[in-house]
Amino acid sequence: MPNHGAWQFWIDRGGTFTDVIGKAPDGCLHAKKVLSVNPTAYDDAALEGIRQFLGLKSTDAIPTDQIASVKMGTTVATNALLERKGTPTVLVITAGQEDHLEIGYQSRPDIFARRIIKPDLLYDHVIPAHERLLADGTVLKPLDVDRLHADLLSAASNGFTACAIVFMHAYAFPAHEQKATDIAKSLGFTQISISHEVSPLIRFVGRGDTTVADAYLSPVLRNYVSGIANEITPTLKREGHLAETAPTRLQFMTSAGGLKAAEKFEGRDAVLSGPAGGIVGMAEAAREAGFDRVIGFDMGGTSTDVSHFSGDFERTLETVVAGVRLRVPMLDIH
Repeated sequence: MPNHGAWQFWIDRGGTFTDVIGKAPDGCLHAKKVLSVNPTAYDDAALEGIRQFLGLKSTDAIPTDQIASVKMGTTVATNALLERKGTPTVLVITAGQEDHLEIGYQSRPDIFARRIIKPDLLYDHVIPAHERLLADGTVLKPLDVDRLHADLLSAASNGFTACAIVFMHAYAFPAHEQKATDIAKSLGFTQISISHEVSPLIRFVGRGDTTVADAYLSPVLRNYVSGIANEITPTLKREGHLAETAPTRLQFMTSAGGLKAAEKFEGRDAVLSGPAGGIVGMAEAAREAGFDRVIGFDMGGTSTDVSHFSGDFERTLETVVAGVRLRVPMLDIH
C-alpha cells in the first residue's frame, strides 16, 4: 500500500494491553505493546504508541501530517458490556410492553436449573409510550405527546442523558418513533437510539435489545473515539491557510470484520470490534501458512474469544453477547 511518505498505524486496543503496528515511510513494519490503562504515564494507550513511534513525549502534540491512516480495533464497547459499565439508559417502549424485553423469548439454556440467574438489564428506567400502530400501519392509538414529554422531562431531570426508543411495528412504520425522538431531542438527551434506524427488522425483542445496547454503549464509545480523533484528525493548517489535503483517515473495525469511519462508528457496531480483528488476522495468517481450516482461540485480559474458519468468514445476524441479544451483522464468535 502506498503511504505517501507518512506513517500508517494498525492498533488493537484490548482491556489489558494495546498493540500498535506502525508502517514507517520507508515501508518497514514496527511493533509496540503498551498497557491499555496507565494514567500516571499517559492518557491513552493508542496515542501513546503512536507518539513512541514518532519519537514524541506523552504530552507532545501529534503532527498529523506525518500520519496517513489509523485503523483500529477496540474492546472498549465489549468490556463496557461485559462489566456493565455503560451509560445509564431510559427505555421508551409501547405501553403494555414494559417488561417485554426482560421476559425476552423465555429461553432456558439450562432447562433443569433450579435457580435461574438472569443477566442484568442494560436499562435503568422504563417509560411507557401511550401509542399503538397495527402491523399494517393503522393507527390504533395516537402517540400521547404531552404525556411522553412529561415523562421524558422527569427522566432528564433525574440525570438520564441516553434513551432507547422501541415501538411496536416501528421497523416498518416509524412515524411515532420519529415524534418521540423529536421530544427527546428538545429535552436535551445526548444519545437517542431509535429502533427503526438501529435494527430495522421484524421481531420486537431482538430489535429492542439491540436498540438498548446501542444507547447504552454509544456514549462510552463516542467519548473514546472522540479522544482519539481530536488528537490525530484536527484540521491541518499550513502557513496560516487550511490545508488542501484531507485530514488523517481514522477507521475502526466493526463486529462484522469490516472498517467504518470514526464518525459513523456506533455502539451496535463495536461489541465485537476487537475480537473481529483477531478472526481476520487468524484467517490471513492461516492462508499464508497453507491452511484453510483453523480454530481460533483469542485469550485477552478480560475475555476469551473462540471461533473457527473454514475458507469463508462465518457471520450471523443475531447473537447473544454477555446475556444481551443483538441483531446486527457480526462474525460468529463465542
